[in-house]
Amino acid sequence: MSSQTDERSYTDILYEVDDNVAWVSIDRPHVLNAFREQTLDELADALSSTREDPSIACAVVTGAGDRAFSSGGDFRAMMRLNKANAYMWNDRMLKVAMTIRGLPIPVIAMVHGPCVGGGHELALWCDLVIAADDAYFGQTGARVGACPTVGATQYIPRLIGERLAREMIFLCRTFDAEEAVRVGLINRYVPKAELRQATEEWCEAIKGYSGQTLRATKKSLNFESDLLYASWQQGMELLANIWGTEESLEGMQAFLDRRKPDFQQFRERNRETVRAYLDGVERGENQAPSKPR
Repeated sequence: MSSQTDERSYTDILYEVDDNVAWVSIDRPHVLNAFREQTLDELADALSSTREDPSIACAVVTGAGDRAFSSGGDFRAMMRLNKANAYMWNDRMLKVAMTIRGLPIPVIAMVHGPCVGGGHELALWCDLVIAADDAYFGQTGARVGACPTVGATQYIPRLIGERLAREMIFLCRTFDAEEAVRVGLINRYVPKAELRQATEEWCEAIKGYSGQTLRATKKSLNFESDLLYASWQQGMELLANIWGTEESLEGMQAFLDRRKPDFQQFRERNRETVRAYLDGVERGENQAPSKPR
C-alpha cells in the first residue's frame, strides 16, 4: 500500500498512514516536542481517526526531529492554568489517554531523547514502548511544581513496583534506555539509527496477526488498569488545586529562567501559618464570644 496522508490539517503534529500503519508525530521540536492545548486536541483527533479505517493495523506515536520524544507539557501553556480553568487542560490529557487505550489496535510509543513529565505519561498510555539508546525516562513534577497524576502515579507502580515508582516520582529519578528495559518500564531499546527500522519490524509483525484477537486481548489486558479510572478523576482534581499556585509557578518559572527553584520559602511560610494557628488555639481564639446578659 502506498503512503497516504490524511486530509486533516494540523499545526502541531504530523499524521500519515503508510502501509496500514498510522504515524503520529508531535511536531514542536523547537520546544523538545512539549505539548500545548492544540497539540493534545490534534493528537486525540488523529488517533481517533484511525477508527474510520479498519485496514490500519497499528499506530505509532513519536516526536519530530532528532532531539526528543516529548518533554511534556509546555510551561507557557501550563503557567496560564488555575483551579477555574484546569479542567480545560486535564480533560484534554484524559481524552488523549482514553483514545489511545480505547483504540482497537496496538499503539506503539517510538521514543528518542527525553521522555519526561507529561511526555512520559503519553508513553505510559501506549501499549508498547520501543526506544533509541539515547532515550531517557523520568517524572520531573516535583522539580518544577507540577503533579504527575494523569497516568504516572497510577501506572508506574504497576510496571516497576511501588518502591521504584516512589523514587522516580519523589526523587525525580530518570532511567536511561537500558535501565528502563531492565526494570520493566519499556519493552526494548536499539541503536538510534535503527529505531525506525525496528519499529517498522514490530508493525510488520502486528500486521501478520489477527486484528480481532489483538482487539479483544487489548481490551482484556486493560481491564484491571481501567479500574483505576476513579484514581484518574481524583488525580485531575488534585492537579487542579496545584495549577496556578505560587509554588507551581515558582517551579516552572525557575525552569524557564534556568535557575534552581526556591520551594523552601513556601515551607517556611506554611510553618508561620501553622504557628499562628497553634498560638491562637493556645490563647483561646477559637472560643465563641460570650452572649451579653
